[in-house]
Amino acid sequence: MATTRRKKKPTVCLVLQGGGALGAYHIGAYQALQEAGFTPDWFAGISIGALNSAVLAGNKPEDRLEKLEQFWNRISRPGTDAHLPPQMAMAFNTASASQALMFGQPDFFTPRPVNPWLATPGEAATSFYDTKPLFSTLEDLADWDLINSNKVRLTVGATRVTDGELIFFDSKSDDLIPAHAVASGSLPPGFPATKIGDDHYWDGGVVSNTPINGILDLAGDDELLIFMVDLWNANGELPKTMSEVLWREKEIQYASRTSEHIEALMAKRNLDHVLSQAPSIVDSKQVPDVTSLKAGRKIDIVHITFDPLQGHIPLSDAEFSRRSIRLRRDCGYADMKQALEESPWTQPNEGLPCHFHQRQCHGGWLKENKLDKAS
Repeated sequence: MATTRRKKKPTVCLVLQGGGALGAYHIGAYQALQEAGFTPDWFAGISIGALNSAVLAGNKPEDRLEKLEQFWNRISRPGTDAHLPPQMAMAFNTASASQALMFGQPDFFTPRPVNPWLATPGEAATSFYDTKPLFSTLEDLADWDLINSNKVRLTVGATRVTDGELIFFDSKSDDLIPAHAVASGSLPPGFPATKIGDDHYWDGGVVSNTPINGILDLAGDDELLIFMVDLWNANGELPKTMSEVLWREKEIQYASRTSEHIEALMAKRNLDHVLSQAPSIVDSKQVPDVTSLKAGRKIDIVHITFDPLQGHIPLSDAEFSRRSIRLRRDCGYADMKQALEESPWTQPNEGLPCHFHQRQCHGGWLKENKLDKAS
């Protein structure tokens, strides 16, 4: 495995964003990491990213990809991996998403027998679907004793319903159970709040859909190589149809807006590093605590982002056909593989400890044409 510029093996973190069925992109991204010899020490996620992270962290490295594949096979229906001309993709995807809304997804969520608007007050009146099947799925596919053994680290984020605070549950300090991952994916009003202890939690994406800030806060003095895999692109074209309006609105709502925050954090840490090397260049009256500044720990963040495939619909995040899972997975593999080939964290730099490397995936529809035709 490649080292950082300091010739020291960093803590390798895989950070997975939420996005429902789009999370199949994570499968390919992880596969590329595994093939390149990168074994994450720390998994973190929100929503579907938390579910994928739990499955990965809850298995031995040699079993992780297979178990993640099993997870996606279990929550999707057989016989939905059709090979279609691109012009038929939208109709196929619409039918697939409609099926999910009507019947739920196997081993994931099922429709309530009574519409919540007609139910008596209580849990059944707070969501359209029941997530009980997901608890069993996570019990089957993840070893929670392994997760809590300190041999690997898992962090998931969920929103506390009563005060709206984003809480990060971390295996280094908490005894994690399937409920923590389910809570991270309990997106209202589709799914009910998940109870942990005396509190109830909704999807972490209600507040922030990417757990990168939590990782940076929890990391301590570790040197980090973070692979940040996002599912929503904050940048996009002006919509021209109502379908595009609905999709673009969802992209903006759930896209990671951490790029600016991360760049600001990197700049601050790099400034601290410069000042720690030559504190005399700053007037101590202007910066009274300059002498307490420490050289920032080494942090490299490699960021890739999924772009929707041709034929996507506003409900693509609820579209779990095996065809779409395959195509999204292949895109994740291609994007991560290219990011690894570029290996920006190994390149010469200005001597600063913190760097943020972005590689956006654009033109996903071209990839779909090639991938679906080849298959």
